[in-house]
Amino acid sequence: MIDCIPMRKGLYFLVGAAVLFAAAAVLKKPGEPVKVEIPPGLSAAQTAVLLKRDGVIGSTAFFRIASKLLRADRDLKPGLYYFHASMPLFEVLRRLEKGSDGIRVLVPEGFSARQIAERLQANGVCPARDFLRYAQKNRLEGYLFPSTYYFDANEAPALVAGRMTQEFQAKMAPVYESASPAPSLSLAQAVILASIVQREAYLKSEGPMIAGVYLNRLKLRMRLQADPTVQYALGYWKKELTMQDLKINSPYNTYIHYGLPPGPICNPGLNALEAVLHPADTKDLYFVANDKGGHIFSETNAEQNAAKEKVRKSLKRGGGGSARRR
Repeated sequence: MIDCIPMRKGLYFLVGAAVLFAAAAVLKKPGEPVKVEIPPGLSAAQTAVLLKRDGVIGSTAFFRIASKLLRADRDLKPGLYYFHASMPLFEVLRRLEKGSDGIRVLVPEGFSARQIAERLQANGVCPARDFLRYAQKNRLEGYLFPSTYYFDANEAPALVAGRMTQEFQAKMAPVYESASPAPSLSLAQAVILASIVQREAYLKSEGPMIAGVYLNRLKLRMRLQADPTVQYALGYWKKELTMQDLKINSPYNTYIHYGLPPGPICNPGLNALEAVLHPADTKDLYFVANDKGGHIFSETNAEQNAAKEKVRKSLKRGGGGSARRR
């Protein structure tokens, strides 16, 4: 005898889904195309709220139930989409399962505005020159939040930059404003220092230590002597700096100028900002890169010189290059 229970379940499923699609469609009215960006990490319920807000669906409840019935609730992909208010619910779900209509661009932590511009051009979003000109004119270095974005092809630089600065305001500004104890640095100063920490801390766990060293140097009116600021002054990230490089005449050269540079040297992530807002409680004033991707921290110049010699010998044995100093 043929078991008809699975067939009956399948029929109930199809009928139920059809009813849901019909009910949801009734709630919609035709309209202009709607551009919606679904950020990474949203659940089906959160996606439903976003779509309802933008007028794509008429009911968040129908969307959640339908996505669950169709087993699509775990396959909804983030990205940039174009919907119509009259689009059937099953078509909305199908599009979300298929993937974004936009161009996916990953902006890593520590990228400079120039590097972001080059990546945007490489992905066909906008010309690098136009984006960089806009970012420099509006002093956006440091405020282009590192994240994954979805853009249209040939997008206006102002819209692209605006999306990144909005993300900064949504993610970075609240972290600064809620910091306890209250920061001694302004938000602009904190972002500048965070950009230096971002470029120095290959190991994120060392971020608070590096921030602590720089804050100690600032309090004692010592030059920061941060290699990444010199690299920024040169216009590109150079692996090994020469003595001549350290003499470059630039306000970003912290080997010849006291205090923070006039602006951020890259676009830091949340970890770097949090390291500045919650630095390690340390008396260290120096650090030198070791041969394991981290640093050796020192309180005195004598300890720093000993650490440099130790690293130099280690690198010599391993055939590595010179150690980065601080």
